[in-house]
Amino acid sequence: MTLREMSAEYRRSAALLSARLRELRQMEKRTHEPDELFLIQRRKAVLTVMLGEMNELAELTLHYYERGYTRNEKYKL
Repeated sequence: MTLREMSAEYRRSAALLSARLRELRQMEKRTHEPDELFLIQRRKAVLTVMLGEMNELAELTLHYYERGYTRNEKYKL
């Protein structure tokens, strides 16, 4: 698998995470149970972090070999 193909996979995964976050937001609006609301909010927090990382990795793998591309400090050695 090339880095460009990997980038596309990260983008597809990010789209799935975005869809799930939309579902959770809808569930959150309909939920009145405090325990269930807490679990939904926790899940949203975790998925939001994952979504950010997916987008960062998609960008990194897409431009990895380009000269002058400034990488996110988090992914530098």
